[in-house]
Amino acid sequence: MKKDKIIARIAGAASEIGAEAWNACANPAGEDDPHPFTRYEFFAACEESKSATPRTGWQPCHLVIENDGAITGLMPMYLKSHSQGEYVFDYGWADAFERAGGQYYPKLQASVPFTPVTGHRLLVAAGAPEEETRNALLAAGATAVKEFDASSLHITFMTEREWKDAGALGFLQRNDQQFHWMNDGYISFDDFLSRLSSSKRKNLRKERAAVANEGVTFEWLSGRDITETHWDTFFEFYMDTGSRKWGRPYLTSDFFSRIGATMGEQVLLILAKRAGRTVAGALNFKGQGVLFGRNWGCTENIPFLHFETCYYQAIDYAIAHKFTRVEAGAQGEHKLVRGYMPVPTYSAHYIAHAGLRRAVGDYLRQEREAVAENIEALAEHGPFRKTDGNQ
Repeated sequence: MKKDKIIARIAGAASEIGAEAWNACANPAGEDDPHPFTRYEFFAACEESKSATPRTGWQPCHLVIENDGAITGLMPMYLKSHSQGEYVFDYGWADAFERAGGQYYPKLQASVPFTPVTGHRLLVAAGAPEEETRNALLAAGATAVKEFDASSLHITFMTEREWKDAGALGFLQRNDQQFHWMNDGYISFDDFLSRLSSSKRKNLRKERAAVANEGVTFEWLSGRDITETHWDTFFEFYMDTGSRKWGRPYLTSDFFSRIGATMGEQVLLILAKRAGRTVAGALNFKGQGVLFGRNWGCTENIPFLHFETCYYQAIDYAIAHKFTRVEAGAQGEHKLVRGYMPVPTYSAHYIAHAGLRRAVGDYLRQEREAVAENIEALAEHGPFRKTDGNQ
């Protein structure tokens, strides 16, 4: 009897894998509303727009598992020359290793470029053995560290199940936290407000009223309703905010045009207008009943405009469209008082050097305990009335 020939290989850029094979792993059930940040179209937009390329320190080297020539498993992966655009910070590890005479870069990064959103990182096609394929991807990723002469492999914003699988194979496990708004069957924003404590409810109403009193109105755009003029306007916002926060925005203008053209049905662009001018915008993605907030920017300094555009408009949209939650991006304990509750995030790390691996492992054991305690404490002091069972 002929045995299947299973191999692992580095496929290079997303375009070398192709949309059909990639999405067969990213969306094995063939859902009409897939996770937007595992789709081929998002990775291709990052790479073909020159946002994630070797020149910017993101060299595509996506890892695939093949069974008799057919791709049955995929781990999106990049060879990195820095730690920017990842949102799981390892600068301290790099500094310590290099002070001790080691070379931390290059490293391998299995993630979605510039996107702190949880999703599957070990993608398995329909019909392939899931556990076996996931384990093969993890093992091949560890082997790739040696083949690339890299220091490590970092798999970030993975699912909890993948995190446990990686831990069982010896990967170091890390936790952090984000803030997500959960839809508890609300029928309106006022219904949501009614679940908050009195002081928090008054604060949110005050912030929303302040923006409305400035004459600001909002427009929700998706799919073909988003034109190149809209993207040009939003890119201006993105560049202004990115330049002030990071020094070098990651995404090119071509990236936004590409996602609009190839996956616009999963894009929600929220635009704020005053006196006939567009003064702010927030880019969101939609998928699997979740609204993912990503980028924002503005050209006018209006009090509370950021909260309204990014948080409250997103909640309004989620309630209107019966979405289960809103994920508002990385960090930000200021989101807690606005109804976004803390949830854990997961990453796994394979470090080749035994001494560095041991030191990081000791640190992560303490960090995991601290993160769990912090999430519990934050949830206890959340904005919801205790009688609602939200605390």
